[in-house]
Amino acid sequence: MNKKEFIYILKNQLYGLSKEEIDEIIYDYEEHFSVGLGRGKTEDEISKELGDPKKIAKSYKANIVIENAQNNPTPTNIVKAVIATIALGLFNLIFVLGPFIGLVGVLIGLFGGALGVTFGGIGMFIDAIFGPVFGVNITININPIGAGFIGIGTTALGILFFILDIYLTKLAYKGTVKYLKYNIDIIKK
Repeated sequence: MNKKEFIYILKNQLYGLSKEEIDEIIYDYEEHFSVGLGRGKTEDEISKELGDPKKIAKSYKANIVIENAQNNPTPTNIVKAVIATIALGLFNLIFVLGPFIGLVGVLIGLFGGALGVTFGGIGMFIDAIFGPVFGVNITININPIGAGFIGIGTTALGILFFILDIYLTKLAYKGTVKYLKYNIDIIKK
C-alpha cells in the first residue's frame, strides 16, 4: 500500500474525532513516511511497518475514550472505554471483558454484603429495643441491652464496610483505566 492509500484509509477511519486531532495524527504518519523514504525504504515497506490503518484508527479512538473516562469518571464513560478497547480485537474480548465483569461482580457482592451487615445490625438494635415490649425476641437469648450494643456495633461495622467499598470502587475505576491504557499500548506494539 502506498502513502496516499494509507493516509486516505487512516483519515477516513478517524471520523468522529476533531479536525485538529485528525490533522495531528495524519501529520505524524506523513512524517513517518518522510523519514522512511529518507532512509531508502519504499512506501510499501513503510506502510507494512506501520500496520493496518484501520487498526491504528481504532486504537486512537479507544485512547480518546479512555482519556475521557480518566478525566470524567462516570460509570458510563468506563463502560464506553471497555467497549472501545474490546472493539480492537478478540484478544481484548478475553483479557478486558472477563476481568471487567469479574471486578464489577465482586464490587456488587461487596456492596451487598455491606448493606446486609448494616441492615442486620439495625434489625438487631430494633429487636433489642422493641422485642421485650412486644414479647418477640429474634436475637440470641442474651440481655436486651447487650443485644442493642451488638446491633449498634454491627451497624457501624456495616457502614464502615460500605465506605471501604466506595474507596475500593474508586481504586477499581482508576485501575481499570490504567489497564485499558496498558492494553492499548500492547496492541500498538
